[in-house]
Amino acid sequence: MGHTSKTASIAIAEMREFASFTVHERDFIERSLDIGLGRGDAFKSWSRDPKDQRAIRQQYLAYRELRQLRALVPAGASFDGIEGFLGSLIRISAGDLALEQIDGFSAYRFLYERLLGAAVRPYLPSAFCGAAALPHIAPERRKLLLQSLSEAAATAPAWSPTEPGFYPEKIVDEAA
Repeated sequence: MGHTSKTASIAIAEMREFASFTVHERDFIERSLDIGLGRGDAFKSWSRDPKDQRAIRQQYLAYRELRQLRALVPAGASFDGIEGFLGSLIRISAGDLALEQIDGFSAYRFLYERLLGAAVRPYLPSAFCGAAALPHIAPERRKLLLQSLSEAAATAPAWSPTEPGFYPEKIVDEAA
């Protein structure tokens, strides 16, 4: 299989995965990518009411750390620097999970591997569990989130180093 067809296959698989998420998860992922990747004006695109404005402002503040966090992703099996990296990742993740727009690990992983790159994949189960288990998350929500992490994801011996190929964006109908 050629490089182009392999890349296209990966992108199609990512599109299918994105389509499998709930509408509110897809909207949240698109909004979060707009904020985290600096795509357009999230307030203009996503604000419907003061609650949305507060949530977007919280994400803007939390996501300011993403550029630094990308540079801190631990390489190899060393524990050097892991506390700073995971501590920040758990805090940012907890803020997103507390908004109750992500219902499980798959949507969380999909978002964060795009925000931080493929190198973060091995750390996402730990960060997700750490964030989901915090007392800031309602008990029933905690249960739902933690049960969404499959045994396969929790015990994966390796993760793909291939960068994501599909970055969903909100389609704005200019004619409307």
